Amino acid sequence: MKLSPLKLGDKIVKLPIFQGGMAVRVSLAPLAAAVANCGGAGTIAGTGMTPKELIEEISKARSLTDGILGVNVLFAIGNFADLVKAAINEKIDFIVSGAGFSRDMFSWGNEAGVSVIPIVSSAKLGRISEKLGANAVVVEGKEAGGHLGTDRPLKDILPEVRKAVDIPVIAAGGIVSGGDIAEVLEMGADGVQMATRFVLSEECTVADSFKQLYLKANKEDVVLIKSPVGFPGRALRNPLTEKIERQEKIGVNSCDKCLKVCNNEFCILDALKKAEQGDVIDGLVFSGENVYKVKDILPVGEIMKNLVDNLEQVKG
Repeated sequence: MKLSPLKLGDKIVKLPIFQGGMAVRVSLAPLAAAVANCGGAGTIAGTGMTPKELIEEISKARSLTDGILGVNVLFAIGNFADLVKAAINEKIDFIVSGAGFSRDMFSWGNEAGVSVIPIVSSAKLGRISEKLGANAVVVEGKEAGGHLGTDRPLKDILPEVRKAVDIPVIAAGGIVSGGDIAEVLEMGADGVQMATRFVLSEECTVADSFKQLYLKANKEDVVLIKSPVGFPGRALRNPLTEKIERQEKIGVNSCDKCLKVCNNEFCILDALKKAEQGDVIDGLVFSGENVYKVKDILPVGEIMKNLVDNLEQVKG
């Protein structure tokens, strides 16, 4: 079985493996560029950045690759519009957004010739996205890491969305191997989005303690937390998630209104920044459901080769 090139607007993604945009600052230019250099689609996580910081990161990525690059911005973030418009002005190839739904981003992208890819978890939202001008949709199940828009498995949702839309469908959530890719291709996906696997790459710039938490994770270490954003979030168990589970008061030291809606139980951006910098005690380490299946840190090139080789061994 093989992955076929995917047409995205006027671009062709030779190997439609989209590296997920992981915030805060988990997927930056080195990782995105490395995936793009392998023929995949690299994604910079814009959430938690200022427009200036995002522009600098895009510029850095462009200096490292001529491949396909995108930006992921959480709709719930307060400066969502500024970040998306900054990325569009930098002529990014595509915009991905989830944790809410922006109708405006379709017109912004279409006017500038930038592909827009919403993250959806239902056939209804897939149809709406296509009507508004989406170039593709990411169909994400409950197995994904970070903020979740559903409690349903990917394999339940994917066939429904595939039947509902004619645009490319990119499957996401729990995909860590070539065998996983083969399964969703058989169900009608045109490509995949993978995030967790790429944290355990040499090019991912997070602190080593973050990666070590991934490497040591068992199945029971993957938990759901209640996020201040208003969506559940999938993360790795640590002292912070245990405090959240016990409903202990964590509080917010200072608030700059970074989210459109926030319950102020704790500052999620602060917690995510701490984790990225190596504090896995008071930091929040987002992770996909199948993190425990990945037990090595490899260069992106080797990860991509292994995925393709394993996929080609599957009879389709």
